[in-house]
Amino acid sequence: MALGIYISVPFCRTKCSYCNFASDVLSRAVFERYVDRVCADIANAPAMAAEAGGLLEREVDSIYVGGGTPTVLEARQLERIFEAVRGQFQMRPSAEITVECAPGTLSPQVLDSLRQCGVNRVSLGVQSFVDGEAAAVGRLHKRETILDDIARLRAAGIANINIDLIAGLPHQTEDSWGESLAQTIATGAPHVSVYMLEVDEDSRLGRELIAGGTRYHAHFVPDEDTTADFYLGACEKLEAAGVAQYEISNFARPGFESRHNLKYWTRQPYLGFGVDAHSMLLSVSPQLEAIRIATPDALEKYVAGSPPRTTVVSQTAALEETFFLGLRLNRGVELNEIAARFGEKAIDDVGPAIAEAVASGLIVQECDRLRLTPRGRLLSNEVFQAFITTAETLGEV
Repeated sequence: MALGIYISVPFCRTKCSYCNFASDVLSRAVFERYVDRVCADIANAPAMAAEAGGLLEREVDSIYVGGGTPTVLEARQLERIFEAVRGQFQMRPSAEITVECAPGTLSPQVLDSLRQCGVNRVSLGVQSFVDGEAAAVGRLHKRETILDDIARLRAAGIANINIDLIAGLPHQTEDSWGESLAQTIATGAPHVSVYMLEVDEDSRLGRELIAGGTRYHAHFVPDEDTTADFYLGACEKLEAAGVAQYEISNFARPGFESRHNLKYWTRQPYLGFGVDAHSMLLSVSPQLEAIRIATPDALEKYVAGSPPRTTVVSQTAALEETFFLGLRLNRGVELNEIAARFGEKAIDDVGPAIAEAVASGLIVQECDRLRLTPRGRLLSNEVFQAFITTAETLGEV
């Protein structure tokens, strides 16, 4: 089974108020040290996998460079990372190679470097096509910037483009959300990701919302019901435009589903490099299902060489993951496939949870297939919790 590779680049031009990722605005002097460490880790991947007890496949069919904003790196730094990957792994000719990009960071040099590195997919962190909404959360681009980037990507031969949108941003209204959706559809982008604003203590905006304050435009954030309505409206409008939902937050035209992200949801092996990067490899031990590896989530610790954290995935944990990752997909999970892999008892054990979710209108069961309903997608965390009995044994989800 071919491997997926994820590379974290935790640098940004500015820190958005809603961001809860391990990324920050730092001096360019840090970039080279970071790239050095990432390249060294890639070269050391076989030893790292062996030490963790994981099976390392050398053939790769997807690379995803995320962040942060990878395109704030210099062109030569991006090239070094891809050279390191190709020096250690065998790339399939049809591999999907994605780089995340903030609008306005695609300099001619970086764009040319992406082409030379074989990048064939770009994920644009648009969030909103309404300039006032984007500015309110710290985004530096305007609508014209986004449209220009899309045009230049296509001219460079990169037509597989994803557009990220966030429902529930400060100042967002039904009309302005509809404007962002209409503009997204008009671009013809073959993939769209729609996220509902997360309210947690890991972002400045989230902390302000929890505190009931007014900084970061927190008092202009739509309520949860309105945000949910925005999300449901996006599902309908994108579907009508031929961009079908295939996962809770992801929509694509036929054949443009994210092959890399599907690895996460279908539990295929992947290897992560960089700050707060996660890996899942099949275990060399027949008693274990897999192993998960997590790098430090602090830049200083990562660059200093702090070792990664390894956790084992037992059969019980693997069963739980199969349910709550598989249910993220619109196609859901097949009970007969799960029974063949984990035994009939596994299905019997989760029978009460399935029955309760069906009765609550969160899951629909069609023969042996379970799928989330539209309401179930809105309340997916509640559904997933019902299938988790030993969450403390899990690493990255």
